[in-house]
Amino acid sequence: MSERRPTVAIIGGGFSGLLTAVHLLWAPGGPKVRLIERGGVFGRGLAYATTNPDHLLNVRVGNMSALPDQPDHFVRWLSQHDGWRATGAFVTRGVYGDYLQSLLADAVQGAFGVDRLLLEADEAVDVRPSGAGWRIDTAMGRTIEADAVVLALGSLPPAPPTAVSPQLLASPRYVADPWRFDGSADLGRHVLLLGTGLTMVDVAFSLSRPYRRFTAISRRGLLPRGHGAAAPAPGRGDFSGSPLEVLRQARRLSAHRDWREVIDEVRGSVRGLWASWPLAQRRRFLRHLRPWWDVHRHRMASPVARKVEDLRKSGELTIRAGTLLRLDLVDDEVRVEWRSRKARGPQTLMVDAVVNCTGLGSEIRLAEDRLIASLQRRNLIRPDACSLGFDVDADSRPLGRSGEPRPGLYAVGPLTRGAYWEMTSVPDLRGQAADVARDVAAALSPQPATAGSWPR
Repeated sequence: MSERRPTVAIIGGGFSGLLTAVHLLWAPGGPKVRLIERGGVFGRGLAYATTNPDHLLNVRVGNMSALPDQPDHFVRWLSQHDGWRATGAFVTRGVYGDYLQSLLADAVQGAFGVDRLLLEADEAVDVRPSGAGWRIDTAMGRTIEADAVVLALGSLPPAPPTAVSPQLLASPRYVADPWRFDGSADLGRHVLLLGTGLTMVDVAFSLSRPYRRFTAISRRGLLPRGHGAAAPAPGRGDFSGSPLEVLRQARRLSAHRDWREVIDEVRGSVRGLWASWPLAQRRRFLRHLRPWWDVHRHRMASPVARKVEDLRKSGELTIRAGTLLRLDLVDDEVRVEWRSRKARGPQTLMVDAVVNCTGLGSEIRLAEDRLIASLQRRNLIRPDACSLGFDVDADSRPLGRSGEPRPGLYAVGPLTRGAYWEMTSVPDLRGQAADVARDVAAALSPQPATAGSWPR
């Protein structure tokens, strides 16, 4: 380390990549960090780049610290900054993006971070082993050399439903990725939203106009539940067995307790439960129980839940449960054929536009991302058995086709869900980022090293 400081390339500058970088920067004697982000904005990612005041965090501020060893860090940061908009115990996602960028600034200016971070506003399109290290090719034609690589690629865009015709897919009347969409485009008076989860709620808020109405369709028509008036009491439940047995245990407890407390206690056991389930039980959970888990686990902030209810009462938002049969472009409209869960025959609906709000994509075999295609072609990654993203080991190292990890290659973020199941929210991601940073720093240092502690 005294002769040459190693370099770590982190591909992706959203939450997971940013937190991995700042932990590495606070590792005494740690490596240089090159943070590569194709969007050019570091720290916010898609989730926290929004400026819409109705886009609130769906977790209370008390559990949104980015630092696992300082659970009150975000609350203290809020108390020291003016101009943030709070609604009860929830703040806007844009404010949280400001918080993340402040962490990056503090890390760069800290005693260990000086001259160790390079922000690369570029897209990584290829990663390949090179001797004992790695070479990263970028869209601008540059080559970056590194001793280790961390994949922090965020989430994939939602996959298009098979019911959508090729003509509609190629039309501006179909919005494939709601997070990379210009909301100022004219979508007409009646918009179909595919999906009824948190993404649908955000899109409805973003596209709401006095003259516009929305129809949202999903197989079960389930809306996310709302948070209670107060945070659930902390507790630790003892859950074990198959998905069905865990469901029965949770129902028994919910008979005489707030269901939110019970769900949060199940949440604390999820990693161990997921690891204990054989593949058949994991797939059974995903097929039958996942939608119910999602709407109870990933809840709406209280003000958001009230606004959604107002939109439904006014007729601006209609929720339908059913199956899409066919979506076709007819002249300048979209004809939607679908079958309701409560009706036998198909029904027809005419709308002006369709927005895919089905949530996080995860099928890497179908991904159009050039980097993911390159990683698969070089046998550096493979899909996990449940098609939730990359197959990784217990140390978040991607497994190639042979089932073995390649030294110096790591992954963080939602695309590692196959190993942990819950890996999309701040409480999960912050711990993974700290763990991976510690492992990377230790692997590159000739002396025992740990990721540094954030200064108080």
